[in-house]
Amino acid sequence: MPTSCWLFLFSVCFLCQTALGYPHSVRKFSSNPFLRTYFTTKLLIAISYSNYYFTKEFVIITYLIHKIYLTSMIRQRKNVSESKAAKSDTSSQKKVHDGRPSKLKVWVLAARPHTLTASISPVLVGASLVHHYQKHNTMLMSPYSVSLMTLTFMAFAGLIQLGTNLHNDYADFVKGADTNERVGQARATQKGWLTPFETATGASFCLILASFLGFALMVQTGRYQDPYLIFMVVSSVFNAVCYTGGPYPLGYIGLGHLSIGYSGLGDLFVFIYFGFVATCTVPYCFLCQILDSPSVSTLNVFHHELFVTSVIVALPVSFLATAIIVVNNLRDRHTDVKVGKNTLAVRFGETFARNEYKALVQGSYIMLVPIAWRLKYLYGSTEPLWVYFPLLSILRAKSELKALSSKGKDGAALNEHVGGTARLQFMFCIMLVIALRNC
Repeated sequence: MPTSCWLFLFSVCFLCQTALGYPHSVRKFSSNPFLRTYFTTKLLIAISYSNYYFTKEFVIITYLIHKIYLTSMIRQRKNVSESKAAKSDTSSQKKVHDGRPSKLKVWVLAARPHTLTASISPVLVGASLVHHYQKHNTMLMSPYSVSLMTLTFMAFAGLIQLGTNLHNDYADFVKGADTNERVGQARATQKGWLTPFETATGASFCLILASFLGFALMVQTGRYQDPYLIFMVVSSVFNAVCYTGGPYPLGYIGLGHLSIGYSGLGDLFVFIYFGFVATCTVPYCFLCQILDSPSVSTLNVFHHELFVTSVIVALPVSFLATAIIVVNNLRDRHTDVKVGKNTLAVRFGETFARNEYKALVQGSYIMLVPIAWRLKYLYGSTEPLWVYFPLLSILRAKSELKALSSKGKDGAALNEHVGGTARLQFMFCIMLVIALRNC
């Protein structure tokens, strides 16, 4: 990507940090926050005019960001005394607890980077499918382009995951779902280690940076007005905050009541975005480059044999990603019902959740058969036996299924199996990556 694009992304990050007052190092730039925002925005506009990648519409968007953040700074200055008082109260309470982790460990705990496997491993599966397609078809695009697109989208997916985790930490505390009765992993906001403002700021930073990585992906693909890519970026960022909902930022647009997780649609959200979208986007971008023509529409790409294959391959990935959230909701159902968080485990009960988990895990292994058939249909009579390589992870799956059986573990005892299911998905995906690169 051109140097000016990276400079643009850096400037955006600096603007967001400046406007939100994120790190102390940024505050040293100037004692006047309005001056910092003004000069950073001017830099953005100058870059936009000097680089042919950016249109006039994007300059307008940059100007609007300038106005929005100036307004946000006015609001924040009014609440400085209140936030300082809250921080001082929180800090005095923290000193009482000798077991409080360091600031770095607190942020790691809030961001939950161990969950990144759920967003990164599907991207690797999609990239390996592209490699498999290139091996059987002579293409003009070099592997470097695919690697760059993969890394960009992987960073985008990871930031969406971190932003979702941080906003979930914030919103669950504000809504009362995270209390002292919580049986899951400790939450930084609920423990008082981070204020709600700090957690929401961290979430905003991750999601804004993810937005511009999504734009960078459009630049690499060469399709700035592609409907799928625009929808993917916008909906991913929106759903990251809409997953739990809460007063920030949805309350500012009158949607504070909206929540995917609290309405029982969390399983569907994970199934679509951590399965299909994460797996199919790299093949989609690859096809956009090799079918580079004004006459090629998004619908034509959807009908391409590679994209259809990526949808089939994404199914077992979606199943295992959803299984992670099923264990989580099964564990938290007793506290969720008290705050009106109507997950499927709350709506339909414990037995349904355990059967759903069983169906998802078993279904992921069953889907290896149609994947093998699909590859055999596309590339000749050779049976792609490598596709069945993920069956080696079935012993891990068996132990997880046993723990989630009808008379299995419950409550805090399920903590290890939330991570266990995530490790199962990662193991399955890595084995599938190896299989696709060798069959």
